[in-house]
Amino acid sequence: MREHLEALVAALRAELTQYGELLALLDQQQEQVMAREADETLRLAAAINHQSSLVRQAREHREQCRRQLARALGLPGDPTLTGLLPHLPEEYQLLIQALVDENNRLLVRVQQRARQNHLLLARTVELMRKFIESLFPSGSTPVYDQSGRVGAGLPGTSLYEAVG
Repeated sequence: MREHLEALVAALRAELTQYGELLALLDQQQEQVMAREADETLRLAAAINHQSSLVRQAREHREQCRRQLARALGLPGDPTLTGLLPHLPEEYQLLIQALVDENNRLLVRVQQRARQNHLLLARTVELMRKFIESLFPSGSTPVYDQSGRVGAGLPGTSLYEAVG
């Protein structure tokens, strides 16, 4: 059973590390959006997607360790981490509860930062859309693309007419 307890503690710590890495990337992304660094923001979006997959893997590993510990303890059903706590040695109860609490706090911070970044990025896209509309206020004239389909194309007035 000690082996399963140690594996669960290690999995919770690894999950905590992955959440911390994700939060750091989200913080960097927010800074880059505010600095209007498009290339770096795009690079960070890819890094955030990769880190999200690492978080998902860490969660899955933690869940696997939880299930193995429950089986080792001979517990019926599929108890949650909180449901496991009373069945653990006292010295592990506090440690696991602290790791669970810290993971939950970090997850809330990650969710908040992700929402903030989403709003910032959405606002940036909206401002860019308005900017483009201000350059070409008359809409666009449909044109044929390379495959022969009609799509949005050139502005109704030429750039020369708009400037001159």
